[in-house]
Amino acid sequence: MTKCLLCQRTTEPKLTLPWLLSWQPLVAPVVCATCWQTFTPIVSSQACIGCGRSQTQRSLCHDCQRWPQKAFYNQAPFTYNDAMQAYFEQYKFKGDYRLRLVFQQVLRTKLAQMQPDLSIAIPVTPMTMVTRGFNQVTGWLAAGENPTWLQTQESDKVIPQSRKTRQERLLTAQPFKLTTTAPPLTGKTVVIIDDVYTTGRTLRHAADLILENGAKSVIGLTLAR
Repeated sequence: MTKCLLCQRTTEPKLTLPWLLSWQPLVAPVVCATCWQTFTPIVSSQACIGCGRSQTQRSLCHDCQRWPQKAFYNQAPFTYNDAMQAYFEQYKFKGDYRLRLVFQQVLRTKLAQMQPDLSIAIPVTPMTMVTRGFNQVTGWLAAGENPTWLQTQESDKVIPQSRKTRQERLLTAQPFKLTTTAPPLTGKTVVIIDDVYTTGRTLRHAADLILENGAKSVIGLTLAR
């Protein structure tokens, strides 16, 4: 028995016939069923085809219609609701690194299903690494899934995105650059992983840079929208 990482209640793995027949080791859940049900999945057939926002039909939402149409779109498995906000407050802003395990399998499975030529996590600034101690996005990924060929230009991210208004985010200058170790991007499909799609400015900056360097298409993968 283990304790739920979110509410600390005891959790027990559920024994099923497929598991019994698989001869696989029994893995205890890191989140109890009650806490897991507080997160709202996004149904892909009822999501914006540009940003992944939950809506009544699969079409471009009003926000995405205002962006220049490029070879980029975003997918997100969850809505950014109160439970997700509380999760990020504890994980990202209070630095509880254990909470990477809550959505680790979800993001790894989704990324594997997408089968990109290349994948890269949105980086954090060196200052954020000093103060927080980790990149919240790479915490979800397996070792080796995030080569560091995309970097922030420190001077352009003095104010964290989380503290900016929507208008300030939209006016943010290009904060990224490719390193000298960047792989060839020509003709590649690249997945960029980030935590939350808010205005889309951060992901679109990264996508613009990657497309300008020859990529065929770029797909965003965020935990929440």
